[in-house]
Amino acid sequence: MKPGATGIRRIINASYYSWLGLKAAWKSEAALRQEIVALIILLPLAFLMPLSPIEKALLAFSGLLVLLVELINSALEAVVDRIGPEQHPLSGKAKDIGSTAVALALIMCALVWGIILLPLLTAQLSS
Repeated sequence: MKPGATGIRRIINASYYSWLGLKAAWKSEAALRQEIVALIILLPLAFLMPLSPIEKALLAFSGLLVLLVELINSALEAVVDRIGPEQHPLSGKAKDIGSTAVALALIMCALVWGIILLPLLTAQLSS
């Protein structure tokens, strides 16, 4: 087993490293910044709407899923870039697959938001 911090010190260290990762991603990834700003705007609106707790959770989780996949994609791109600057088919493939994962997360999020909010909006417009 790898030596290192244990107990509460390990949790503190992990939290610190997670914060550093978020700061690095915020600094270098425009897409992540856009997605975070969108969530900062949309999530409070979603929680103010007359929705069930499950619907609110689905809206929140689908938005957070986008951030999760974006962070994983950013990490993947950083590792690929670390290997070297030259063009390689496998590097391109890895980056393309990561990008596709982000696109699918965005589509899933849009579907969840649409499925939950469209009936509410159409009911509001018809009344």
